[in-house]
This record gives sequence, structure tokens and C-alpha cells, in this order.
Amino acid sequence: MQPSLDDIESASRIVYSDMQATPQYCWPLLCERLGAEVWVKHENHTPVGAFKIRGGLVYFAHLAQSGQAPRGVIGATRGNHGQSVGFAARRYGIPAAIVVPHGNSIEKNAAMRALGVELIEHGDDFQSSREFAETLAAERSLHMAPSFHPLLIAGVATYSLELFRAVKAIDIAYAPIGLGSGICGMLAARDALGLKTEVVGVVSAHATAYAQSFSARRPIESPVSTNLADGMACRTPEPAALALIWRGVDRIVPVTDDEVAAAMRMLFECTHNTSEGAGAAAVAAATQEKSRIAGRKVAVILSGGNIDRDVFAAVLTAKGSG
Repeated sequence: MQPSLDDIESASRIVYSDMQATPQYCWPLLCERLGAEVWVKHENHTPVGAFKIRGGLVYFAHLAQSGQAPRGVIGATRGNHGQSVGFAARRYGIPAAIVVPHGNSIEKNAAMRALGVELIEHGDDFQSSREFAETLAAERSLHMAPSFHPLLIAGVATYSLELFRAVKAIDIAYAPIGLGSGICGMLAARDALGLKTEVVGVVSAHATAYAQSFSARRPIESPVSTNLADGMACRTPEPAALALIWRGVDRIVPVTDDEVAAAMRMLFECTHNTSEGAGAAAVAAATQEKSRIAGRKVAVILSGGNIDRDVFAAVLTAKGSG
């Protein structure tokens, strides 16, 4: 299940046909705030503003090359996976439909429609949208675009390969966990390069399915109540992701919406980058573990910057530390 170095490098060639590698910067003010050498991997700088595009490009490239391209695809998302599907499907001339829960991000919905996606609203959370998408896939004879798959892992692993090759001897890397492709890609890249970097997963304290499953060593569903970190709003963990996380992740850190909001403000003040909730989660976890990372070399994944303007404005103007 875990991609090899050859798999990731092959995925890189596909990814770089549509986008450049994203930068990793060590911002002095952020280092000062956290008391460590902190490198930010800027996945908010991709063509869809999030890391997911990498997996979509690789998955659809293989789908097109198989000679059995479907008449259409359908998937479920809170936004970034849907933009990835929309971007890649349009790249290969395949019609795409995406199911989102009611109350989903207005601007993420608009971005998906701009990519030619048929947007369908159903359910109150990602899991219910995903189940409805599976039903529609059967009814319409559409290909169900997975949210977790070995090709997606290979694709998103390319950002970690870039990071680990650009920045040597990283002690600790923090990555947010939604359904798990990003952190599993990081594990794959780390192991393929033979590194000893600690990989730390980050979840919302209001969506703790992966944290509970990590501790119990068995899949555990957990309700979702986060109002800010929709990219980590997972109720039901992916068993295949859990198997890789159990094997390779050092620990999982839950962060509250308040901590995420403080991290979003910190990122804007220290780097002038916009971050969505899940995108700031790694910084929130590093802040929580400030005493542990003191004086060390740390990487944080800014996984996406897709947040509604009004929400971001409210976060920036709210009172609080960070």
C-alpha cells in the first residue's frame, strides 16, 4: 500500500506537468514565536490552493492511461478534494460531479463550479455526502473517485519528497489528518529516503476519530463538531490509512478551534499567508508542543489556504493570542 521512491518520483513527473514544486520557507518571525527552526511547506501555493491536486492529477493520469476512461466521475468532499477532482477531470476531458454537505464553504463550492463540476448538496457531514455519492455512482454508472487510494498517496507524497530533499535533517514534521492521504504520503516519502524524522499527526479536538483510533489500535467513529477545521472533519476513519498511521506515526495531537484560529493569525502575522483551518493545524500543534520542539528543526504543512473571506476576516479580528 505504501508507495516506493520510484512510485513517488513517477508521480512527481505527472504532477510537474501541470504545476511547479511548492516552496518551503523558514520564516524568522515564526521561528522566534515558536522557539525553533520552523520550515513551512506552502501547499497553499498550488493551482487549487491545497495539496490535494497532486493526488488528483496522478489518479486521473492513470485512469486516462488505462484506456478505460469513464463516462463521468463522482466524488464527495468538503472542498479541496473536490477541486482536485474537478481540476484533474477537466485536464483529461472527463465530466465530474461532486457531493458536498449542506452548509459547505461558499467559496470552495464556487471554486469547484468554476472548474466545471456539477455540485450536489446532500447530508450534514462528509460521511453522509460520501455515502450519497456512492449511491449516485451506482445509479448513474459513474466512476467513484476515491478520497483515499494508493495513487492519491503517491501523488500527495510528492510534497513531502520536495520538503525532505530541500531541508535536511528535519527532527519533527507535523501534518494534518483529514482522511489520511497527506500524512500517509509523508510517511512514504520519509521511509523511501531512509530518514528518522518524527511524523506527528494533527486532528481537530472536535473530530477525534483518528486520535481515538490511534490510541485504541482499532477503528473508532467519533462525532464532528468543528466549526473551523472542515478539512479535518472526519467522522469515520479509513482502515487502510490507519494501518499506515499505526505503523509510522509517532503521535497524534488534537487541536481546538481556538488553537487553530490563533495559528491562522500567527501564520498571517509572521508570513502574510492565508490559511484555512486545517492548513493552520500543524502550526497549532507545534505551538501546543512548544517546549518539546525548542531549539529543534521542525516542519509544518500549510496544507491549504481555501477559506471563505468572511470567516477569515472574523478569525483575524477576533481577540486571542497568536
